[in-house]
Amino acid sequence: MGIDSLRAQSPGSDLVNVVIDTPRGSGNKFKYDEAAGLFRLSRMLPAGMHFPYDFGWIPGTRAEDGDPLDVLVLMEAPTFPGCLVTVKLIGVLRATQREKRQVIRNDRLLGVAQTPTHPARIESIEALDRERLRDIGEFFVSYNRIQGREFTLRGHSGAAGAQRLLAQALRTQRRT
Repeated sequence: MGIDSLRAQSPGSDLVNVVIDTPRGSGNKFKYDEAAGLFRLSRMLPAGMHFPYDFGWIPGTRAEDGDPLDVLVLMEAPTFPGCLVTVKLIGVLRATQREKRQVIRNDRLLGVAQTPTHPARIESIEALDRERLRDIGEFFVSYNRIQGREFTLRGHSGAAGAQRLLAQALRTQRRT
């Protein structure tokens, strides 16, 4: 069974599968290359810039930008590219992205890793302090600016908003 055959979630579960492409602390951005079946170096961030948490995607989904849904996984220690992490979604940063003249919605789901022996410690986006949430948003604004894109935060919502986006991205993927 390869990454391409993974499901977004197990039936009857509100937890999701997230494939990590870029670990916390990395100054490199990786992206899964479907044709090669490997992770490829996508870009290098400027000196001193790094991912604040593990960053990945939910298999079997398709967001408005054409890619699988993006998830920032809040956990203390980094994993590695290709690591499958079970995640409890706690919220979403609502955002738009402008590249050239096109504006698309490009939300970032927020989740917390969960294992059978370590349940999610953060239950909701409201449990995050304002500074941490602001820092996460600023990372995405800066990260996109460096790539010549305008990333605008439009607010945030809780787990129910994240689950709605997940349901929509699952329907979109099934139609393609």
